[in-house]
Amino acid sequence: MERQETAILIATIVLIILVILMVTLFLVFQRRKNSLLLQQKEAEKKFERAIAETQIEIREETLRNISWELHDNIGQLLTLAKIQVDVAQGDPERLPEVTETITKSLTELRALSKLINPDAIKSLSLTEAIALEVERFNRLQFIEATLSTNTEVRALDDKAEIIIFRILQEFFSNTIKHSKASKLTVNVKYDRHKIVINAKDDGVGFNIKDLTSRKGIGLCNMQNRGKLINAEVGLHSEKGKGTEIMLTYHYKKITLEEVD
Repeated sequence: MERQETAILIATIVLIILVILMVTLFLVFQRRKNSLLLQQKEAEKKFERAIAETQIEIREETLRNISWELHDNIGQLLTLAKIQVDVAQGDPERLPEVTETITKSLTELRALSKLINPDAIKSLSLTEAIALEVERFNRLQFIEATLSTNTEVRALDDKAEIIIFRILQEFFSNTIKHSKASKLTVNVKYDRHKIVINAKDDGVGFNIKDLTSRKGIGLCNMQNRGKLINAEVGLHSEKGKGTEIMLTYHYKKITLEEVD
C-alpha cells in the first residue's frame, strides 16, 4: 500500500513538474513570439519611413529639375524668341527663326509636363522612368546618354521600383555633377528570377579605396537603400576609366523557412 502511495506521489510530482515545464516553455515561446512580432513591426515601420523619405527625395529632385528647366532652358528659349521677334520686325525674313525657337520651346514644355504630372509618373514602369531621365539628359545636352533593355519586362513591386529608381537617380546626379563624363550608358536586363541594371560613364573616375576609407555618403546611401529590398549594389571606378554601378534585384528571395 505504501509503495502504491509512493508511486502515486512520484507520478503526481512528475506530472506537476511536466505541467510547470510545459507552462514555462509556453510562456518563453509566447515571449519570444511577441518579441519577434515587435521586431517585425519595427522593421516594417522603418521600411515604410525609408520609402516615404525616398519618395520625398525623388519629388525634390524632380522639382529641382523642373525649376532648372523653366529658368535656364525654357526661359532662355523664350527670351531668345522675344529678341528674334524684335529683330524680325525690321527684317520679316527672320520670322522662320522665331517660329523655330517657339516650336522648340513648346517641345520642351511638353517634355517637362511629363515630370509635372504625378499621375503620369506613377503610371510609368521602372524602365520607362529611366528612359525619361535619359531622354532629359540628351534633350538638355547634359551628356550623351543611351539606354538598352531586353524585351522581357517584368512588373516589380512598387516600393522596390521606388528604391531602385532613387539609387539610379543618385548615380546619374553624381555623373552629371562630378564625373566630367561625355557619355553615359545604361543597360536594364530582366530574366525569370532577377533584374540586373548596369550604368557606366566615361568620366574621370576615382580610386574606390579612397571613397571606402572616407565612407563616401553617396555610396553608403545607395548600398543602404539596396539593403532595404535585398538588392545588391556594387560600385566600380578607376581614375581615368570612369565609374560603373551594378544593381541586382531578385524578384523574390527564397528563405530557409520557405524551403522547409
